[in-house]
Amino acid sequence: MARTLIRNPSPLPGLGLSLGITIFWLSFIVLIPLSAVFIRSWGGGWDAFWAAAGTPRAIASYKLTFGAALGAAAVNALFGLLIAWVIVRYHFPGKRLFAALIDLPFALPTAVAGIALAALYADTGLIGAQLARLGLAVAYKPTGVVVALIFVGLPFVVRTVEPVLAEVSRETEEAALTLGASRWQTFARVIFPTIAPALATGFALAFARGAGEYGSVIFIAGNMPFESEIAPLLIVTQLEEYDFEGATAIAAVMLVVSFAILMVLNLLQHWQQRRSA
Repeated sequence: MARTLIRNPSPLPGLGLSLGITIFWLSFIVLIPLSAVFIRSWGGGWDAFWAAAGTPRAIASYKLTFGAALGAAAVNALFGLLIAWVIVRYHFPGKRLFAALIDLPFALPTAVAGIALAALYADTGLIGAQLARLGLAVAYKPTGVVVALIFVGLPFVVRTVEPVLAEVSRETEEAALTLGASRWQTFARVIFPTIAPALATGFALAFARGAGEYGSVIFIAGNMPFESEIAPLLIVTQLEEYDFEGATAIAAVMLVVSFAILMVLNLLQHWQQRRSA
């Protein structure tokens, strides 16, 4: 008797149709708008592009924007891993409230976050007044930019690492401890290689958010050219002056640099996954 093969129906259409819809939607939402930025920025040729994107003021804003984003992402990678570890490995009163607070920067309007941070870290603020006694200034300085980016980027690291850390086998850890490994050796050789790709992803997401952040930064940065002016603010300034070519040129530089850094991080993550496989 002939057997009838019954295939389980897929909730998604076939590869051709799915791929076509995906490419169309990605192009409509991402590629076409970004292409428009590059086309507008290159309207006057290379000399006009570099004249707008390579000014000393613009270069100073690039250094602050990407430097602060990298520094904040590094801090978030360290403390985000620690917070994810506490959430996954320990049980304590108020754990659900603590976990919910991690997601607050996702829902909180960035302008509200910026105003709150500026009020706290100003010389007359609750935290800023104590730091001022030590000769440390945060608000209206480049340090304030880093603080704001740490605030908005922390959830990306915690929520990326948390589910991966929860899947780490306790039996493997116990086996390593039984064989004489210390807790630090167990973490470095058993746990960390497993969560490293997720940690790198969280780092990349926090960096990407920080590089393009605007609302929470302008209230605490001070916005002084050559000192505490971020590139997104310079773009807005150029647009207010109707210098569309200059604004798109700066935006194009930010896109290229951000994409290059994210590509390097993704390649390192892929290499780490292949090495651990």
